[in-house]
Amino acid sequence: MKIIVDTEIELQQMEESDSPDIFNTINNEREHLGKWLPFVSFTNDLSDTEKFVKSVINAPENRFEYIFTIRKNNQFAGIIGFKDTDRLNKKTELGYWLSESYCKQGIVTKSVEKLCEFAFRQQGLNRIQIKCAVENISSKNIPKKLGFSFEGIERQGELHTGNFYTDLEVYSKLKSEFCHT
Repeated sequence: MKIIVDTEIELQQMEESDSPDIFNTINNEREHLGKWLPFVSFTNDLSDTEKFVKSVINAPENRFEYIFTIRKNNQFAGIIGFKDTDRLNKKTELGYWLSESYCKQGIVTKSVEKLCEFAFRQQGLNRIQIKCAVENISSKNIPKKLGFSFEGIERQGELHTGNFYTDLEVYSKLKSEFCHT
């Protein structure tokens, strides 16, 4: 599956062939990505990424999540997707990360908006939430720009490298707030 974001950006459902691009980006940008993403510290080899990608692709139907590579001008830029989807209650969480050279171009903001449209209009979901480390200003700006509601702080919500917890800001958007027509 492919979702066109704009003339330069597209979201492509993750495939096994994406593993080298994903691993190389993580491996080459450990400082940039590792500051906010705990998995970076235990992604040490291409095989670690291949296992992750296979787990996404081969997930049982009841645990399947839509996870996409972000491509700008057909070049790998990052990952965006759903996690912990609760089909019974029609809600999900959206997560994302971007290679440093693609930051501050509006790529994730546009991609989040497109995935909200996909979730609400095509998947029938009612609620999307985004969690961001309190100190991660760039990440927090995305739900703010898109009109998500700030719900509060999840205290010590994520364990990071170095065995310390960080607080997370929780934002949400409801279908009724997105679909104006």
